[in-house]
Amino acid sequence: MIRPALLLSLTLLSLARGADWPITTDAAPPKWSVALDQNIAWKITLPETGQNTPLVHGGKVFFSTMKEVDADATLGSDIVAWCCDAANGKVLWQREIAGQYPQRLSGCFSDSTSPPAVCDGERVVFINASGTIACFDLNGVPLWSKKILSVGRTLPLVHDGKFVFTRQIYPPEPDGNFGHQYANSPVEMWTQLQALDLKTGEVAWTTKCGINMGCAVLPQKLKDGRDVAVFGRGGGHGPPEKPDGVSMVDLRDGSTLWSLELKDFMATMSFSVRHDEVHIFHKGEHLSIDALSGQIVRRCSILKDVPVRKWNDGHRITTTETIPETSTRMITQTSNLLVGPYHYFRSYTRPYLGRVQVETGAVEYLELPLQLSRVEGKADELRWFVEPKGKKEPQLKDQAIAKNEVKNSRGFVVMGDKRSVGNGWGHIAAPTPSVAGPNLYVPVMNGTVYVIDWNAPKLDESAVVAINDLGPAGKSYTRASLFSDGGRIFAHTIRELICIGK
Repeated sequence: MIRPALLLSLTLLSLARGADWPITTDAAPPKWSVALDQNIAWKITLPETGQNTPLVHGGKVFFSTMKEVDADATLGSDIVAWCCDAANGKVLWQREIAGQYPQRLSGCFSDSTSPPAVCDGERVVFINASGTIACFDLNGVPLWSKKILSVGRTLPLVHDGKFVFTRQIYPPEPDGNFGHQYANSPVEMWTQLQALDLKTGEVAWTTKCGINMGCAVLPQKLKDGRDVAVFGRGGGHGPPEKPDGVSMVDLRDGSTLWSLELKDFMATMSFSVRHDEVHIFHKGEHLSIDALSGQIVRRCSILKDVPVRKWNDGHRITTTETIPETSTRMITQTSNLLVGPYHYFRSYTRPYLGRVQVETGAVEYLELPLQLSRVEGKADELRWFVEPKGKKEPQLKDQAIAKNEVKNSRGFVVMGDKRSVGNGWGHIAAPTPSVAGPNLYVPVMNGTVYVIDWNAPKLDESAVVAINDLGPAGKSYTRASLFSDGGRIFAHTIRELICIGK
């Protein structure tokens, strides 16, 4: 099932998820508070941690959690697939999906539950990133299951009767971490995009060009009607895929249409096509690439002499800033989304939301508060960044009103990576932003959600529609994106599944 995207000449394909995620023209609630129970339709308490984006299709919500633990835990391999009534949260069915390779619980880059489910209207497919893909009918009857290892950050999709995902060969270490020992592995060990027949689970095609394990693959459509995917190679932990750079593949058969080599490329982002141009970030630049030839046609700096609308001693000021290029990665991983002519992203080293006007190269930054806390009977509290005077003072990732407890609803600490206590800024893999109507929704790991008028004339405080919470500060850890359906928003935190909007 393929439908053209409804918005903004983005040419995103439907992901066969019941809505055009991550972008839909349908409006969704701009303001809410889970902590204060404001504009919340329903929520259910979950027994265990999980971090995938809820999928809503045909009046049902599909998502997954880890299998319950009975004490503090750091690793897990088995997940539970859930189906709930989208109208009221009633649990309709649950199915356990066993895994093979333990991964770190509540990881700030991914865990076994991270991949969202997909649905074609007859079947729903879940990925356990610890090594299993399972397909059910919409009543939970098992149809097929395969022992296949997937990357945790894959964004699977359905295209022309095929289930497309990012397949991985080499497993994590026993401690759930990925080492550097596979850096020089042969092509047979490379991570690839792969398609399975949706009816049988048999392999239909596998790409040959290689893909980095941190890519967020969003299907695209060219002007001539071809359905394609764009992704890259290059990143941390010594990935074997070579050379670093970008490729476009045909979603009909996985064949490579072109590849562009980019030295020291960090591929951990989403890749979008607009007017037959691919737009990406590379080091301190934004690049526009001809989608037919694979050649760079425009580039601009996202660091040098850029306007920043900053927070300064209780009020806003506009400054011109040159952000130091301290890393080959200058955007927060998977924080970017192309919306109309604007390519939004979060800075890697500053608490800034940025955007590039891809036609003109104009760059803007807006400083955002690091965290929101709401408590009944008290005024909203915002934590703003304080520039540290030295390495011993709290850095960007450490500053918070309340650090993430990373506890499940039963009080157990379920965390295998201590970086998960951070505020969601800096070195993490961010939830992919999403769009509903006029608004861009930007969730961060601490449960704060920024709602931005994506088409605002200026990226300043007037573009901030609202700042919302997904629960009490410190208790609302999340790596899930928001899913909009039928004028409501669905969210998934470490403790709850939440339906926003009455």
